[in-house]
Amino acid sequence: MTLTERLRVYTDRFRAEWLGNPRAELLAGLVVALALIPEAIAFSIIAGVDPRVGLYASFSIAVITAIVGGRPGMISAATAATAVLFVTLVRDHGLEYLLAATVLAGLIQIAIGSLKLAFVMKFVSRSVMTGFVNALAILIFMAQIPELVGVPMVTYGLVAAGLAIIYGLPYLTTAVPSPLIAIVLLTGVVWFTGTDVRTIDDIGALPDSLPVFLIPDIPLTFETLQIILPVSLAVAIVGLLESLMTASIVDELTDTTSNKNRECVGQGVANTATGFIGGMGGCAMIGQSIINVKSGGRARLSSFSAGVILLFLILVLGDFVRNIPMAALVAVMIMVSVGTFSWSSVKNLAVHPVSSSAVMVTVVAIVVVTHNLAYGVLAGVLLSGVFFAAKIAQIFRVRSELSADGRSRRYIVEGQMFYASVEDFLAAFDYREALDEVILDVSGAHIWDISSVAAVDMVVLKFRREGARVDLVGMNEASETIVDRLGEHHKPGALDKLTAGH
Repeated sequence: MTLTERLRVYTDRFRAEWLGNPRAELLAGLVVALALIPEAIAFSIIAGVDPRVGLYASFSIAVITAIVGGRPGMISAATAATAVLFVTLVRDHGLEYLLAATVLAGLIQIAIGSLKLAFVMKFVSRSVMTGFVNALAILIFMAQIPELVGVPMVTYGLVAAGLAIIYGLPYLTTAVPSPLIAIVLLTGVVWFTGTDVRTIDDIGALPDSLPVFLIPDIPLTFETLQIILPVSLAVAIVGLLESLMTASIVDELTDTTSNKNRECVGQGVANTATGFIGGMGGCAMIGQSIINVKSGGRARLSSFSAGVILLFLILVLGDFVRNIPMAALVAVMIMVSVGTFSWSSVKNLAVHPVSSSAVMVTVVAIVVVTHNLAYGVLAGVLLSGVFFAAKIAQIFRVRSELSADGRSRRYIVEGQMFYASVEDFLAAFDYREALDEVILDVSGAHIWDISSVAAVDMVVLKFRREGARVDLVGMNEASETIVDRLGEHHKPGALDKLTAGH
């Protein structure tokens, strides 16, 4: 390949990954930036810090992950999932410890990505993913309820008008994202009519200066590490969990793939840098990512511009942003909630296996009750593991064939041998049968763990104790390796140990 051809390949790759459709990317970034402002302020309040901490974080994380992250078009910023983890730390030790914990969380994420541990996402089942999405949709909707309770009646009219624009405008034109039009029109109506409704200015003050580099003012002692490490670990793990699941969802929405290990590193770099400019930790946001994708954002430019426009809006156009009615943003977030929820999963409850439906419902219930996505996903993964083990154990069986002279019996083991199938395996043998030879044929089985190795040892040694010769045949290479390494029946004195034990 010539130098010119290489340059053309790199140029095409850059355009596809970074620019996409520049006009659509920039408009999507604007919509996302407007939606980020109230959420960043709200998450700051949740964590117990000044609104600028969340706003600076959203700017920094969005820009940095756009550059070094592994999923183009995904939006990362300050989030509720990480904000709730800082509450106790801020209350007991103050803002500086939050910043230090954010830096350390980022370093942990960089280590996880560098060690290529993102593969653990493979163990998150489809049912868990669906439960995660549905729970998040419900949480997004629930977060809008305070803006709809005890408010002037005109607020409901504004929300209804916003939804009508959001869902109706695409039938006329898709040149401009309908959520952006809804925000601009409703803001104009409220401003020109002087309608007294709740605005962004009522949530908290916007910053009026650029963020500056600073080192958290904390003592560099082992005691400090003990204080921030548990929080940093929680933020790192929860942040990566939500980010990787969001990346998978964006993969599906855009029919593209992403580099999950690079995303881990990107999230870590973003959090580390954010902690040094006075921002709180964050991660990917499924709601904002869906807004971005539905508004036409596919490339890195959309997420990069979202962060830059966010900073521009709060510093230069602060007077306009302060007057955006919350009703307009509520309409946008309701659209996100409705679009995020997997409505087909409700219909599929009667069709899918009970175990899959139970996992999905469990994830939703735990997340909605605890408002913690990590708890729900962890419970779902564990429950999926239990159901999978039970299902695999059910297809395990042992059958036997007696020789013509009645002196030899071949036991044929089929299926997966692991801790859940050990009981059925041990119950399949008659040790009192007078045999000269027992053949244990495992050619149709796979021996997975120490529990199944111990069970094989027990069967072989018990038959030997009864005077029968035992041949273990048909092991595949992996089974033979684990049996040779962990088994006891082929070692000197193994029968004596069994006899002594009984």
